[in-house]
Amino acid sequence: MKRFHVHLRVGNLDASLKFYSKLFGAEPARVEADYAKWMLEDPPLNFAISTRGESEGLDHFGFQTESADELAALRERAAGADLATLDEGETTCCYARSEKHWIIDPDGHAWEHFHTLGNIPVFREEGAGACATPGADSAAAATAAPATPATPATPATPATPADAPACCPPKGKPVGIPVKAASGCC
Repeated sequence: MKRFHVHLRVGNLDASLKFYSKLFGAEPARVEADYAKWMLEDPPLNFAISTRGESEGLDHFGFQTESADELAALRERAAGADLATLDEGETTCCYARSEKHWIIDPDGHAWEHFHTLGNIPVFREEGAGACATPGADSAAAATAAPATPATPATPATPATPADAPACCPPKGKPVGIPVKAASGCC
């Protein structure tokens, strides 16, 4: 079974915790100083909020799989449809260790496909690399080289603007920076 995943950037974590707990009729499965996650069963949904990001709103969509085989099937489906994937492999982010790849839709919305391998006590482990949700810049690079099951696309990394924020600063992860191997985010 796959679980739909939505991650929102919020301005006030406490107010959002109260709101979504009432909306879902359930307390979050995990709460941190900058992050909360509900693992709902009806409907099956992994709903996360965080204060990391440039502004409030949608961070990304995704599908969380229960097995490595389900994750591989999602990758094969994307490759079969000539959708480029941005592969992170095994990485850490959002207080979890995961295997993941990303797909960018035509409007630049990021879709994360991931299989959670375990929890970690920090948002991301040291040395885990960049922590960025791919965005529109990645879409152009990714669509230029569609993935195949045997050789996923590895788009060239565009130059990062000099004024781009550092990865995972206390208040934000940069959107639109391509995901690099061994990096991660939720």
